[in-house]
Amino acid sequence: MNQKQRKQRWSLTLLYAGVFFVIQLIAVLITAALSFLLSKLGVLENFGFPDNSTLALLTVMLLVSVAVGILITIFTMKIPLNPFNRLINNMNRLAGGDYSARLTYGKLLQKNPAFRELSDSFNAMAEELENTQMLRSDFVNNFSHEFKTPIVSIAGFAKLLRRGNLTEEQKQEYLAIIEEESLRLAAMATNVMSLTRIENQTILTDLTTFNLSEQLRGCVLLLEEKWSRKELDLDLEFPECTIRANEEMLKQVWINLLDNAIRYSPSHGEIRVRIAEAPDTLAVTVTNYGPDIPADKIGKIWGKFYQADESHSSEGNGIGLAVVKRVVQLHGGSASVTSGNGATAFTVTLPKRA
Repeated sequence: MNQKQRKQRWSLTLLYAGVFFVIQLIAVLITAALSFLLSKLGVLENFGFPDNSTLALLTVMLLVSVAVGILITIFTMKIPLNPFNRLINNMNRLAGGDYSARLTYGKLLQKNPAFRELSDSFNAMAEELENTQMLRSDFVNNFSHEFKTPIVSIAGFAKLLRRGNLTEEQKQEYLAIIEEESLRLAAMATNVMSLTRIENQTILTDLTTFNLSEQLRGCVLLLEEKWSRKELDLDLEFPECTIRANEEMLKQVWINLLDNAIRYSPSHGEIRVRIAEAPDTLAVTVTNYGPDIPADKIGKIWGKFYQADESHSSEGNGIGLAVVKRVVQLHGGSASVTSGNGATAFTVTLPKRA
């Protein structure tokens, strides 16, 4: 807790101390007034106390103060506890699945730094939960669609093969489609499993020293079928660089970034890969020259299950960039993206020794 937060907590303590002080002051004033009135009216003499007796006044003030204090507490404690009741009610709404719940206070309480921090933190949490729920719902729909399409294709072409009466050329074409769709399913399943495994990992293990440049070239070769199909030109001019990291994890990073670049590049387009070396870091930039990412979606594309292409006209399930982000974080690096004027560049900066 920093100094600013301590001051905010103290302001809340002082606020409630002031409320209780006012309640006690009111109780004392009411008690004193009643005692004085009873003394003047001679009511105390009816109970055997001599007039203006100090003992009588003290006794009556004690009894009256207890009674008044209890009554005032019962009827006024609802006021200072109301902000917390409101917080509990909104938390119950969140727990019940109502992610539209928002915490607001009146102008007086909102001026207090502690209550302002409380409402801001709660609303930020509720908004994040609402966005996560929306993304999960979208993911279920999108992922179901992504899985259904290749499964239907595989089933359809397998049924055609069973019927027979096909030329050898048709058989090879259908088998190629079945193979391609099967690999697509496998890739989606692999990404989901990778994300689950990486998210649960907190310590980076299996560190080795290897040639990063060679690894990038190997990933390009693995995706040769995809970029050859679109007749893309690849500009791979970078020096030989060595890094100490988890080789298998970084391989996933480059495959996802390259696959993403291929997917959004137009036919006969170009993909550029560059490595910028600094004394302690390496920055890998993958650039494609396709449609720009809208400015309002730049900050969302790293999220799980998010797809910038809401029309789903392109393949993908919104997991690849989430994997990239998490792997880079585990290595102590950073990932960023810039998009504009027909060029989109993803840059991953990593320490040379993770």
